[in-house]
Amino acid sequence: MTTEPPHSSQRDEIIPGLTREQCHAARLARDARFDGRFFTGVLSTGIYCRPVCPARAPHEHNVRYFRFAAAAEQHGLRPCLRCRPELAPAQSGDLPPLVAQVLARIERGELAEHSLGSLATQAGITERTLRRQFEQHLGASPKQVEQTRRLLLAKRLLTETRLPITDVAFAAGFASIRRFNDAWLQAYGMTPGALRKQEGGTGEAAPQSSLQLHLLYRPPFDVQAMLAFYRLRAIPGLERVDEHGYERRHRVGEQEGLIRIEPVEGERLRLTVRDLPPSALPDILYRVRRMWDLDADMSRIGEHLGQDPLLAGIQGRWPGVRLPGGWDEYEVMLRAIVGQQVSVKGAITIMGRLVARTQAQFGTAQLPTPTQLCELDLDGIGMPGSRIRTLQGLASALASGALTLGSASDEQLLALPGIGPWTVAYWRLRCGLDTDAFPASDLVLQKALGGGDKLPMKEVTARSAPWQPWRAYAASWLWHAMSEQPALLTRPTQTQDEEKSP
Repeated sequence: MTTEPPHSSQRDEIIPGLTREQCHAARLARDARFDGRFFTGVLSTGIYCRPVCPARAPHEHNVRYFRFAAAAEQHGLRPCLRCRPELAPAQSGDLPPLVAQVLARIERGELAEHSLGSLATQAGITERTLRRQFEQHLGASPKQVEQTRRLLLAKRLLTETRLPITDVAFAAGFASIRRFNDAWLQAYGMTPGALRKQEGGTGEAAPQSSLQLHLLYRPPFDVQAMLAFYRLRAIPGLERVDEHGYERRHRVGEQEGLIRIEPVEGERLRLTVRDLPPSALPDILYRVRRMWDLDADMSRIGEHLGQDPLLAGIQGRWPGVRLPGGWDEYEVMLRAIVGQQVSVKGAITIMGRLVARTQAQFGTAQLPTPTQLCELDLDGIGMPGSRIRTLQGLASALASGALTLGSASDEQLLALPGIGPWTVAYWRLRCGLDTDAFPASDLVLQKALGGGDKLPMKEVTARSAPWQPWRAYAASWLWHAMSEQPALLTRPTQTQDEEKSP
């Protein structure tokens, strides 16, 4: 017999869209759809768990629900060693845009190198306002969010790798091994070495040129659709997609390595990082999770978009299709500009030429940096002069500091020659910067919504209005359906008798 929920006067952390009763039911059912949407704090044991934790469910009167792990740790709770809260998919929906922007930068590891005041200034708010917003919407201070990020990443590395503890500390963002040991002991009541021993590690850990971590997601997830998307768009000389996974070259300073992502059993991907410094892990994890859309709550998105019969049909035919992203904002913008009014194959050919010319001129096989792009010889690369000038104008604005893509407004982007509404909307969609980005002037979307005929942009915009705030996902579903089985979205040809019938 379960205990009745406590009186409503007991205040839980705010979890948008979830009541206490729903959280209670989800944890009893160990429902994976709620993984990462909340954490269960067990006050009698002093630990917090994911809703999928296999341990015996605690009585409800001993439970407090938290939206974020940092809020649970700020409350004095420590992470469960069985369900490992550090593996849960992230949850940042329903946050004010500025809070979400700063939270993303913290998750990327930027607070380890910059002050909170610097992040607040770049977001256009005061540090005091930022602190207040974090407390209100996350239930934890920015400092606690950063501390939790560091400790949970360190916990993953201690558990899943054989990195020396010193390397774990610096990879997680701690300035010294002493600070790491002190923070760990204060938060978890044991030393890092004791945790590693408890998890079965024996002997001295050695430096590793290759690291592997598992990245979890909430089902459903059509991983093969994601691989097919990247296979078609792999940049020669930079990316490769085989039958088992995706890999790309990545440079950190003067060090070049390889990153590989592949599906494994269970609701997870395996990330392999070779020949790159452990300190780059926070940034790499952030990029991969965003690129592969691992933190999307597809049940919630599908429930909203599925109210439209057209999208419900696509969802039923291809459940788990997500929103494939790009490696970073700059690369996505280059792809968007190069891809204006050309086929995917043609655009990828040109992107490969950019890599090859950068290697020939500067000695590194990568896409040119903005400074390199200003100097790169683009004659005969296969683009019209107007598009070359657009690339060079973007590069000049970025190299001079006049434009920062991560915080650029639509007005700033549209002011650049050759960049119009389609490019901006497509760029925001593929960067994961706006779940409601929707390029209404896209020809494929116009035909998908017009039953095979081109629907005017005004009508496309009106048709998509009920899909807010998930129109980017609707666009992804429509593009996928048009590439896989366009007949499902095309009206059958009517006979004369059919045309005469009422």
